[in-house]
Amino acid sequence: MHVHLVFVTRYRRPVFTKAILEHLKAILKDVCSDFEANLVEFDGEMDHVHLLVEYPPKVSISKLVNSLKGVSSRLLRKQNYPSIQKALWGKSLWSPSYFAGACGGAPLNVIKQYIEQQASPEI
Repeated sequence: MHVHLVFVTRYRRPVFTKAILEHLKAILKDVCSDFEANLVEFDGEMDHVHLLVEYPPKVSISKLVNSLKGVSSRLLRKQNYPSIQKALWGKSLWSPSYFAGACGGAPLNVIKQYIEQQASPEI
């Protein structure tokens, strides 16, 4: 099964750089593997990210999302990236909400192309 996920930063603050997005992708891949899932596609802009995840039916989307957001928030904030430290206070990187769309009907290459076309930060 495939799902398209979108996570938005708290207060929609533009905190991601190219380096942070690369680090975030590695973190999300590791979390997915813990759930026997696969991060098929990933990209983002300065204030949100898109993921295409293939996951087994036994996995609850809410548990997967909770782990993806919780682990990534904790590990990225631990790195003390200046853009994150300056724009976000407290313990939250992500907005409490998220988008999850099942990809059963749409061709996966269309969704992958949409995610690849995000306006990623150049720096």
